[in-house]
Amino acid sequence: MRYVVIGHPVAHSKSPAIHAAFAAECGLQDFSYERLLAPLDGFTDSVRQFVAAGGAGCNITVPFKEEAWRLADQRTPRAAAAGAVNTLMVQADGSLLGDNTDGAGLVSDLQRHLDLTGKRILLLGAGGAARGVVLPLAQARPSLIVIANRTADKARQLATELADAASAFGVALGGCGFDDVDAAFDVVINATSASLGGERVPIPDAVFHGETLAYDMMYGRDETPFLAHAREAGVRLRVDGLGMLVGQAAEAFSLWTGRKPSVEPVLAQLRAQL
Repeated sequence: MRYVVIGHPVAHSKSPAIHAAFAAECGLQDFSYERLLAPLDGFTDSVRQFVAAGGAGCNITVPFKEEAWRLADQRTPRAAAAGAVNTLMVQADGSLLGDNTDGAGLVSDLQRHLDLTGKRILLLGAGGAARGVVLPLAQARPSLIVIANRTADKARQLATELADAASAFGVALGGCGFDDVDAAFDVVINATSASLGGERVPIPDAVFHGETLAYDMMYGRDETPFLAHAREAGVRLRVDGLGMLVGQAAEAFSLWTGRKPSVEPVLAQLRAQL
């Protein structure tokens, strides 16, 4: 069974180490997983060539997730809602099934720390990272999800597009600007790229309360600016996105192999290597 992660760049990807650990745990000796650098204008050809050579599936990283969505012959509901695909699986008839496991990875990591049922969630950002997690978050049945963004209209538009999907799970979905957030939430998730640039998200301390779970999709050796803000606001439960990375990989591995690997040992190993 041959799998790859495709991106540009891709040399930094931790996915080969993660999937090698999963395969070892599950006793899959014929499982191989490598990096594949695709030209910026050659993603589709790279996938086609890999599949023609016997490839069974791919993970997709930046900047190709939207292109992978268009390439997929069928899409899971969560991929359809996300507008992006991070996992492709070659089906028995040779067609490509597109999935998006990012949201499932996020939710599984959140649920390790807090039951989301009935909770109030604030999702910061209205780009692709945020869009990809709204439906999986709704499936965890919180009472409310508010999308906040620097440009309020973009947040409101995203909320409108996904409102019906969220309401199917009894979840109210709204959108607003950062300046419009004036209440405390049980979970605050940073899906912006601010931490990558060493910047803080311009939200008031009032969004946090003592028992809030503050979660940054970014991760690193040092505390992210968002999590530093949460700490200074008195938040005790602060989590970065390394568990989301491992969780989304576990979801893809399960889709491909039918095996559900353990997240915690791999997460601990990666944490020690940061």
